[in-house]
Amino acid sequence: MSSMPSLDKPPQALHAIGWRDDTPLPDAVAQDWRLARVIVQHRNGYVLGDGEEEFPAQPAPRFLRRRAAPDARPAVGDFVLVDAATPAVIQQVLPRRSVLARAAAGERYARQIIATNIDTAFVLMGLDGDFNPRRIERYLLLIAGSGVRPVIVLTKADLVADAARHTEIGALRAQLPQDVEVHALNAKDARAVAPLLRHLRLGDSAVLLGSSGAGKSTLTNTLLGRERQATGAVREHDSRGRHTTTQRALIALPSGGCLIDTPGMRELKLTGDEDLATSSFDDIEALALECRFGDCAHGAEPGCAVRAALESGALDPARWENYRKLREELGSANESFVVQLERKADAKVQTRALGKRLVDKYGRR
Repeated sequence: MSSMPSLDKPPQALHAIGWRDDTPLPDAVAQDWRLARVIVQHRNGYVLGDGEEEFPAQPAPRFLRRRAAPDARPAVGDFVLVDAATPAVIQQVLPRRSVLARAAAGERYARQIIATNIDTAFVLMGLDGDFNPRRIERYLLLIAGSGVRPVIVLTKADLVADAARHTEIGALRAQLPQDVEVHALNAKDARAVAPLLRHLRLGDSAVLLGSSGAGKSTLTNTLLGRERQATGAVREHDSRGRHTTTQRALIALPSGGCLIDTPGMRELKLTGDEDLATSSFDDIEALALECRFGDCAHGAEPGCAVRAALESGALDPARWENYRKLREELGSANESFVVQLERKADAKVQTRALGKRLVDKYGRR
């Protein structure tokens, strides 16, 4: 491995993988520590990059201890300090300017980091059988409050009749906040994807989110100008594809920015930290404030502004049901987190009590 960039003056090469000059650096580090970014995370290690080359690395033992918080471990997108060993050892993770995370699959509460230090999340959805406005709302809720800008990218526009496409896109635009960009395009067409490049300039980092078969790898290849990511066909009955991307990987683009491609997400669980009011449901939250009673359940109560909007057609019933579902899921996620914390606290108390009984019985050694 060649010498990596100095901490005193990181070279321009680092900007091609998203480095920002205002990123805080520690005051004092070991003399042989150097700066790099996590490009790929494997089960048994990492691949790092310095803007000029990529090389393998291992996390320091403290990241692997059972007590270590999973979201404190290095993740794709992190800028890290590594030593000069071979392979390099990640010694420190620099402060993150943004974190995009979801709840891990399964019943046990745990946060799973999708990517860090990103500016834009491209939410991809095909204008075929994959199109689902309710899923877009879920993605926007997951992104809200993370410090990341959402951009909706509706792919496969070339496969859908103009009339149907305009109707679906128009209805979607009407439901989303005005500051959320929506692009309908053919991900194979370089001219069609050009509007996305304004989010991928030098120093910019973006992540691709969406189901398998939505066109993430196809879009990556088009932005790269070459075939790097494998692509595959989708099933006819639901327009879903197989996982052609099996791990998160950060890729430098000719435009100067970098892109993190991700595997298709079969399950998009909320962490419990999301805020409905800051996502695409701000209008519903505002409606609820107009109800006559502060504790209105939006059922048969008199003066319910939400019920009035549903009856007049001003509020889409399907969107209201999705809001209720997400609100309940958020409450459940928060409750699960509290229960987990209480369980850990109880376990510590029981461990201390056991230790005291053993000391009382056998004495200290």
